[in-house]
Amino acid sequence: MKTKSQIIGELKTEYPTIRLGDDDAGYTDLSSAEYDATISLWADNTLAQLADEAAADAAATQKAALLARLGITADEAKLLIG
Repeated sequence: MKTKSQIIGELKTEYPTIRLGDDDAGYTDLSSAEYDATISLWADNTLAQLADEAAADAAATQKAALLARLGITADEAKLLIG
């Protein structure tokens, strides 16, 4: 899994500046502190998403292993439960 520092590096490469505003009022770049805080928040969100995906993958692997040990399919397991 990627570290927060790696994700921050990728985000800073992909988004060297972050601007707020619109076409009518114009745009302003975030200050250095606001930029760093935003990138850090995005990195935290990315880490949480990666952790959720890893947990879902682990659960699916455990489920498949259990079904294989029991010698039944997922549909058969649903019939037993439902």
